[in-house]
Amino acid sequence: MWFEADNMVLTVAQAACVALPAAGVPRALQRFRGGAWALVLPLCIVVVIVAINEVPQSADVLTWVALLLVPPGCALALGWAMRGARWWLAPLAVPLLALAWADRETRIGELATIVLIVGSCVTLGRLLAGAAPLILLKLGLIAMAISDAILVFGNTLQAPNAVLVAAQPGAGLPQLQSASFHYASLGYGDFFAAAVLGGILAAQKRPQLVPMLALVVVSLAWDQLFLVVDVLPATVPPAIVLVGVELWAQLQKRRGLEQCADARG
Repeated sequence: MWFEADNMVLTVAQAACVALPAAGVPRALQRFRGGAWALVLPLCIVVVIVAINEVPQSADVLTWVALLLVPPGCALALGWAMRGARWWLAPLAVPLLALAWADRETRIGELATIVLIVGSCVTLGRLLAGAAPLILLKLGLIAMAISDAILVFGNTLQAPNAVLVAAQPGAGLPQLQSASFHYASLGYGDFFAAAVLGGILAAQKRPQLVPMLALVVVSLAWDQLFLVVDVLPATVPPAIVLVGVELWAQLQKRRGLEQCADARG
Protein backbone atom coordinates (compact mmCIF):
# COMPACT_ATOMS: atom_id res chain seq x y z
CA MET A 1 0.00 0.00 0.00
CA TRP A 2 1.29 3.46 -0.91
CA PHE A 3 1.10 6.03 1.89
CA GLU A 4 3.09 9.16 2.72
CA ALA A 5 2.30 11.28 5.77
CA ASP A 6 3.41 14.47 3.99
CA ASN A 7 1.02 13.78 1.14
CA MET A 8 -1.74 13.05 3.63
CA VAL A 9 -1.44 16.59 5.01
CA LEU A 10 -2.15 17.99 1.55
CA THR A 11 -4.97 15.49 1.00
CA VAL A 12 -6.70 16.60 4.20
CA ALA A 13 -6.20 20.26 3.22
CA GLN A 14 -7.75 19.56 -0.18
CA ALA A 15 -10.66 17.75 1.48
CA ALA A 16 -11.20 20.74 3.79
CA CYS A 17 -11.96 22.76 0.67
CA VAL A 18 -15.11 20.64 0.29
CA ALA A 19 -16.38 21.27 3.80
CA LEU A 20 -15.59 24.97 4.17
CA PRO A 21 -17.48 26.92 1.46
CA ALA A 22 -20.74 28.60 2.43
CA ALA A 23 -23.43 29.57 -0.08
CA GLY A 24 -24.59 32.77 -1.73
CA VAL A 25 -23.04 35.82 -3.35
CA PRO A 26 -23.61 39.54 -2.75
CA ARG A 27 -26.62 40.93 -4.61
CA ALA A 28 -24.37 43.30 -6.55
CA LEU A 29 -22.60 40.33 -8.13
CA GLN A 30 -25.70 38.41 -9.13
CA ARG A 31 -26.04 40.40 -12.34
CA PHE A 32 -22.81 38.80 -13.55
CA ARG A 33 -24.26 35.27 -13.44
CA GLY A 34 -23.79 33.23 -16.59
CA GLY A 35 -22.95 29.80 -17.91
CA ALA A 36 -19.59 30.95 -19.26
CA TRP A 37 -18.16 30.92 -15.72
CA ALA A 38 -18.22 27.11 -15.79
CA LEU A 39 -15.53 27.22 -18.50
CA VAL A 40 -13.09 28.56 -15.91
CA LEU A 41 -12.63 25.03 -14.56
CA PRO A 42 -11.29 23.16 -17.61
CA LEU A 43 -9.64 26.24 -19.12
CA CYS A 44 -7.65 27.12 -16.00
CA ILE A 45 -5.49 24.04 -16.59
CA VAL A 46 -5.35 23.92 -20.37
CA VAL A 47 -4.68 27.65 -20.87
CA VAL A 48 -1.94 27.73 -18.23
CA ILE A 49 -0.15 24.71 -19.68
CA VAL A 50 -0.36 26.01 -23.25
CA ALA A 51 0.80 29.48 -22.17
CA ILE A 52 3.84 28.13 -20.30
CA ASN A 53 4.72 25.81 -23.17
CA GLU A 54 4.61 28.66 -25.65
CA VAL A 55 5.97 31.42 -23.40
CA PRO A 56 7.84 30.02 -20.36
CA GLN A 57 8.13 33.55 -18.92
CA SER A 58 4.36 33.51 -18.34
CA ALA A 59 5.07 31.36 -15.27
CA ASP A 60 6.70 34.41 -13.68
CA VAL A 61 3.54 36.42 -14.36
CA LEU A 62 1.39 33.69 -12.81
CA THR A 63 3.46 33.52 -9.64
CA TRP A 64 2.97 37.28 -9.20
CA VAL A 65 -0.76 36.95 -9.89
CA ALA A 66 -0.95 34.28 -7.19
CA LEU A 67 1.04 36.42 -4.75
CA LEU A 68 -1.26 39.40 -5.28
CA LEU A 69 -4.60 37.58 -5.28
CA VAL A 70 -4.27 34.59 -2.94
CA PRO A 71 -3.88 36.54 0.36
CA PRO A 72 -6.94 38.77 -0.30
CA GLY A 73 -8.85 35.65 -1.33
CA CYS A 74 -7.96 34.01 1.96
CA ALA A 75 -8.99 37.15 3.86
CA LEU A 76 -12.36 37.04 2.09
CA ALA A 77 -12.77 33.40 3.10
CA LEU A 78 -12.00 34.12 6.74
CA GLY A 79 -14.28 37.14 6.79
CA TRP A 80 -17.12 35.98 4.52
CA ALA A 81 -16.86 32.97 2.21
CA MET A 82 -16.32 30.02 4.56
CA ARG A 83 -18.63 28.49 7.12
CA GLY A 84 -18.18 30.21 10.46
CA ALA A 85 -16.55 33.24 8.85
CA ARG A 86 -16.31 36.43 10.90
CA TRP A 87 -15.24 39.83 9.61
CA TRP A 88 -12.66 40.15 12.38
CA LEU A 89 -10.95 36.94 11.21
CA ALA A 90 -10.07 38.46 7.82
CA PRO A 91 -6.88 40.23 9.08
CA LEU A 92 -5.42 36.83 10.00
CA ALA A 93 -4.41 36.56 6.35
CA VAL A 94 -1.65 39.09 7.09
CA PRO A 95 0.26 37.01 9.68
CA LEU A 96 -0.29 33.94 7.52
CA LEU A 97 1.39 35.72 4.62
CA ALA A 98 4.19 36.87 6.93
CA LEU A 99 4.79 33.28 8.07
CA ALA A 100 4.72 31.99 4.49
CA TRP A 101 7.30 34.65 3.61
CA ALA A 102 9.59 34.48 6.63
CA ASP A 103 9.58 30.70 7.15
CA ARG A 104 8.86 29.40 3.68
CA GLU A 105 11.46 26.60 4.03
CA THR A 106 9.95 25.30 7.30
CA ARG A 107 6.86 23.21 8.04
CA ILE A 108 5.22 26.25 9.67
CA GLY A 109 5.74 28.34 6.55
CA GLU A 110 4.47 25.54 4.34
CA LEU A 111 1.35 25.19 6.47
CA ALA A 112 0.76 28.94 6.28
CA THR A 113 1.01 28.74 2.48
CA ILE A 114 -1.45 25.86 2.44
CA VAL A 115 -3.96 27.79 4.56
CA LEU A 116 -3.65 30.84 2.29
CA ILE A 117 -4.28 28.74 -0.81
CA VAL A 118 -7.17 26.81 0.76
CA GLY A 119 -8.80 30.06 1.88
CA SER A 120 -8.53 31.69 -1.53
CA CYS A 121 -9.96 28.56 -3.21
CA VAL A 122 -12.88 28.49 -0.77
CA THR A 123 -13.72 32.06 -1.82
CA LEU A 124 -13.53 31.11 -5.50
CA GLY A 125 -15.64 28.02 -4.91
CA ARG A 126 -18.41 30.03 -3.27
CA LEU A 127 -18.31 32.73 -5.93
CA LEU A 128 -18.40 30.27 -8.84
CA ALA A 129 -21.25 28.29 -7.30
CA GLY A 130 -23.21 31.53 -7.09
CA ALA A 131 -22.22 32.76 -10.54
CA ALA A 132 -22.77 29.75 -12.81
CA PRO A 133 -25.68 27.34 -13.28
CA LEU A 134 -24.84 24.35 -11.07
CA ILE A 135 -25.40 21.75 -13.79
CA LEU A 136 -22.83 23.50 -16.00
CA LEU A 137 -20.46 23.86 -13.07
CA LYS A 138 -20.68 20.12 -12.41
CA LEU A 139 -19.94 19.37 -16.05
CA GLY A 140 -17.06 21.86 -15.91
CA LEU A 141 -15.56 20.09 -12.88
CA ILE A 142 -15.73 16.74 -14.65
CA ALA A 143 -14.24 18.28 -17.81
CA MET A 144 -11.44 19.75 -15.69
CA ALA A 145 -10.62 16.32 -14.25
CA ILE A 146 -10.69 14.69 -17.68
CA SER A 147 -8.43 17.31 -19.28
CA ASP A 148 -6.07 17.12 -16.30
CA ALA A 149 -5.89 13.33 -16.58
CA ILE A 150 -5.24 13.49 -20.33
CA LEU A 151 -2.42 15.99 -19.83
CA VAL A 152 -0.84 14.07 -16.95
CA PHE A 153 -1.04 10.57 -18.38
CA GLY A 154 0.02 11.91 -21.77
CA ASN A 155 3.14 13.39 -20.12
CA THR A 156 2.15 16.83 -21.37
CA LEU A 157 1.61 18.57 -18.05
CA GLN A 158 4.76 17.62 -16.14
CA ALA A 159 7.29 19.90 -17.84
CA PRO A 160 5.25 23.15 -17.82
CA ASN A 161 4.01 22.37 -14.31
CA ALA A 162 7.62 22.06 -13.13
CA VAL A 163 8.32 25.49 -14.63
CA LEU A 164 5.28 26.95 -12.86
CA VAL A 165 6.17 25.41 -9.49
CA ALA A 166 9.75 26.67 -9.75
CA ALA A 167 8.73 30.24 -10.66
CA GLN A 168 9.48 32.77 -7.92
CA PRO A 169 8.31 36.35 -7.55
CA GLY A 170 11.75 37.34 -6.26
CA ALA A 171 12.98 39.10 -3.10
CA GLY A 172 12.33 35.91 -1.15
CA LEU A 173 8.58 36.39 -1.50
CA PRO A 174 6.44 33.26 -1.05
CA GLN A 175 5.31 31.12 -3.95
CA LEU A 176 1.54 30.83 -3.72
CA GLN A 177 0.84 29.17 -7.07
CA SER A 178 1.19 25.71 -5.53
CA ALA A 179 1.47 24.09 -2.11
CA SER A 180 4.11 21.74 -0.79
CA PHE A 181 4.66 19.94 2.47
CA HIS A 182 8.16 18.51 2.72
CA TYR A 183 8.39 16.13 -0.25
CA ALA A 184 4.71 16.25 -1.28
CA SER A 185 3.15 18.91 -3.51
CA LEU A 186 -0.27 19.83 -4.83
CA GLY A 187 -1.19 22.41 -7.46
CA TYR A 188 -3.52 25.34 -6.93
CA GLY A 189 -5.99 23.84 -9.39
CA ASP A 190 -6.31 20.69 -7.25
CA PHE A 191 -7.51 22.73 -4.26
CA PHE A 192 -9.68 24.81 -6.58
CA ALA A 193 -11.49 21.72 -7.91
CA ALA A 194 -12.31 20.54 -4.38
CA ALA A 195 -13.52 24.02 -3.36
CA VAL A 196 -15.86 24.19 -6.36
CA LEU A 197 -17.30 20.83 -5.29
CA GLY A 198 -17.81 22.31 -1.83
CA GLY A 199 -19.44 25.41 -3.31
CA ILE A 200 -21.84 23.27 -5.35
CA LEU A 201 -22.84 21.23 -2.29
CA ALA A 202 -23.33 24.39 -0.23
CA ALA A 203 -25.48 25.99 -2.92
CA GLN A 204 -27.65 22.87 -3.05
CA LYS A 205 -27.84 22.75 0.76
CA ARG A 206 -26.37 19.28 0.78
CA PRO A 207 -24.13 17.86 3.52
CA GLN A 208 -20.47 18.69 3.03
CA LEU A 209 -18.78 16.75 5.83
CA VAL A 210 -19.49 13.29 4.40
CA PRO A 211 -18.22 14.26 0.90
CA MET A 212 -15.14 15.72 2.59
CA LEU A 213 -14.42 12.38 4.26
CA ALA A 214 -15.24 10.60 1.01
CA LEU A 215 -12.64 12.71 -0.77
CA VAL A 216 -9.99 11.59 1.71
CA VAL A 217 -10.91 7.93 1.12
CA VAL A 218 -11.07 8.31 -2.67
CA SER A 219 -7.76 10.19 -2.70
CA LEU A 220 -6.06 7.44 -0.68
CA ALA A 221 -7.36 4.85 -3.13
CA TRP A 222 -6.36 7.00 -6.13
CA ASP A 223 -2.88 7.50 -4.66
CA GLN A 224 -2.22 3.76 -4.91
CA LEU A 225 -1.41 4.48 -8.55
CA PHE A 226 1.80 6.07 -7.25
CA LEU A 227 3.06 2.47 -7.05
CA VAL A 228 3.27 2.50 -10.85
CA VAL A 229 3.43 6.19 -11.86
CA ASP A 230 5.22 9.27 -10.51
CA VAL A 231 2.55 11.95 -11.11
CA LEU A 232 -1.22 11.83 -10.67
CA PRO A 233 -3.96 14.35 -11.52
CA ALA A 234 -5.40 15.31 -8.11
CA THR A 235 -8.47 16.91 -9.68
CA VAL A 236 -9.85 13.44 -10.41
CA PRO A 237 -10.87 12.51 -6.81
CA PRO A 238 -13.15 15.59 -6.42
CA ALA A 239 -14.81 14.68 -9.73
CA ILE A 240 -15.30 11.09 -8.56
CA VAL A 241 -16.87 12.30 -5.30
CA LEU A 242 -19.16 14.62 -7.30
CA VAL A 243 -20.36 11.70 -9.41
CA GLY A 244 -20.88 9.62 -6.27
CA VAL A 245 -22.89 12.40 -4.62
CA GLU A 246 -25.10 12.75 -7.68
CA LEU A 247 -25.70 9.00 -7.92
CA TRP A 248 -26.55 8.83 -4.22
CA ALA A 249 -28.98 11.75 -4.58
CA GLN A 250 -30.71 10.03 -7.49
CA LEU A 251 -30.92 6.77 -5.52
CA GLN A 252 -32.46 8.57 -2.54
CA LYS A 253 -34.92 10.33 -4.83
CA ARG A 254 -35.98 7.05 -6.40
CA ARG A 255 -36.44 5.45 -3.00
CA GLY A 256 -38.57 8.41 -1.92
CA LEU A 257 -40.79 8.04 -4.99
CA GLU A 258 -41.16 4.31 -4.40
CA GLN A 259 -42.13 4.89 -0.77
CA CYS A 260 -44.72 7.47 -1.84
CA ALA A 261 -46.13 5.00 -4.38
CA ASP A 262 -46.32 2.26 -1.74
CA ALA A 263 -48.05 4.59 0.69
CA ARG A 264 -50.66 5.51 -1.91
CA GLY A 265 -51.18 1.86 -2.80
